[in-house]
Amino acid sequence: MHDMQNIPRIDPRRPYVIGPSGLKRIILGAETGMRDPMQVSHHDESRVALRTNKETTATVLVVVHSDRGALDEHGKQAIAAAALLANAETAVVVAIMGTCNDDLSVLGADKIITYPSLDVTRYSPETTVEALRQLWGEIHPVRMYLPDTGADAEIGRRFAAIHRKTIATDVVEINQTEVRRWIPGNRFAVAKLTDVVMLAKNAVDTKLPWVGKGEVVESPTVNSVSERVRDLGISASAPENVALEEADAIVSGGNGMKDMSTFKALADAMGAATGASRVAVDDGRFPRAKQVGATGKTVQSSMYMAIGISGAVQHLQGIKDCRHVIAVNIDESAPIVKRASLTVIEDSSSFMKAMLELVNDAKKVAGKE
Repeated sequence: MHDMQNIPRIDPRRPYVIGPSGLKRIILGAETGMRDPMQVSHHDESRVALRTNKETTATVLVVVHSDRGALDEHGKQAIAAAALLANAETAVVVAIMGTCNDDLSVLGADKIITYPSLDVTRYSPETTVEALRQLWGEIHPVRMYLPDTGADAEIGRRFAAIHRKTIATDVVEINQTEVRRWIPGNRFAVAKLTDVVMLAKNAVDTKLPWVGKGEVVESPTVNSVSERVRDLGISASAPENVALEEADAIVSGGNGMKDMSTFKALADAMGAATGASRVAVDDGRFPRAKQVGATGKTVQSSMYMAIGISGAVQHLQGIKDCRHVIAVNIDESAPIVKRASLTVIEDSSSFMKAMLELVNDAKKVAGKE
């Protein structure tokens, strides 16, 4: 497993313009640019107003797990859902299991509470439920929202069962009084709004016309609880044994990448899974299971390195949920450049050899070889 805790995160959604060459130009310190309300700081009050200026008398609670200081899109949707449904007298309190470097005010969060010792790298469901019991008793929320996936899905169900709260799972639609949830057989059921709401993915749009107060408060002390399940920690497996849909780092090759031996060596050195564009699969360099795109696999890795991939619409659809996209291409006007967080204009073979040397040198310094 590679430690990415100390890698600085660059927000690809900072104000920018697209130049004649098709390149994204970041505008440092600019007040204008191609951006939407999600990309505006809550300090820019002339552009986006607070959701409410009234004194709040009630709260709603959102619980989400972070991954290396960031939330995935599903977690962000849960916060936005709570903010959209909260009235002017209700504060949106977000409990982060882990740490968080994201600006959650743009999602409508009024108060953010972090629990660094309860992140996803530690399996501690009973301690997490105890932390939520303490928090519930302190703020008395009218409702709790969680994304219905991963660790959040388990914690929501545990909390509701142990503390006898009503719960709705797989919620695809929600309003002030009821929820619409998916049930097996492609059917839906309508129920009254519950104490705990588990949201399905993409039930809510995170682009909001206002912001929350974004107050970060001190992490509370959690009562010690004896876990009945012993956490043995996280062990790394061979990247090639991980499904592309689950891979955290992917190195992908396209039509412009011809040096397969260096490509495989680079992916192995980086501990990344390998993917490919449709063209690279069609010409026999990669098996069909490696194809990324609308007609292949849809991935959501933290890092996606596209080497020699121009970026057809179908491929861009397959990487829309990736956190950081690194494009390596000789064409600075390729469509992949507009999607990338970082672009390297270079011959793919030269780049891979130089990158492989850097990675191996870094591993030697770190004593990992």
